[in-house]
Amino acid sequence: MRVVVLISGRGSNLRALLQADLPVTFAAVISNRADAGGLAIAAAHGVPTQVLAHQAYADRAAYDGALAQAIDAHAPDLVVLAGFMRVLTADFVRRYHGRMINIHPALLPAFPGLNTHARALAAGVRVHGCTVHFVTAEVDAGPIIAQAAVPVRAGDDAEALAARVLRQEHRLFPTVLRWFAQERVSLRDDGRVAVRLDEDIDEDAALVAPLG
Repeated sequence: MRVVVLISGRGSNLRALLQADLPVTFAAVISNRADAGGLAIAAAHGVPTQVLAHQAYADRAAYDGALAQAIDAHAPDLVVLAGFMRVLTADFVRRYHGRMINIHPALLPAFPGLNTHARALAAGVRVHGCTVHFVTAEVDAGPIIAQAAVPVRAGDDAEALAARVLRQEHRLFPTVLRWFAQERVSLRDDGRVAVRLDEDIDEDAALVAPLG
């Protein structure tokens, strides 16, 4: 399976993917920011990189058209958003329907968008986490593939909670990508996600759903 990863920042989830020894080919890492730390991580793992700065394009549609051309040059089976901080146009999303995924630092549908950890604390939730989902035109609203949960502890601030969630992101994202490589994930006609898992799953394992 060929994968193209889109990033904008430090690349911690990208690093987790590249270090997971997954049965995939990382065809390219593309960033909209030349200063994204993830570019160096990709290069250190021998993955081709490309910078496509959004400031160089007249509007969002023009940028997304150029981005699609850059992605398609690598003929990916899956496009992975790993901290790609751009709202994508509907045409772009339709182009990769069913083969573009994102990780979000909250238990969707709760807390879509930005500042998820501070918002979770303000809401007083007792459980928080992260979600891997298919990308749709509506931001952070695509069909959910898997989620991992963490407790919200007394005395947590946004930074402490973010660090706890990030550890689960680094676990969940490679797991989901491995499922794709093993052809265990499918998007049904009704818009729901089906995940085929091993039969010998420990249901008392960590809070990850589906359990893997």
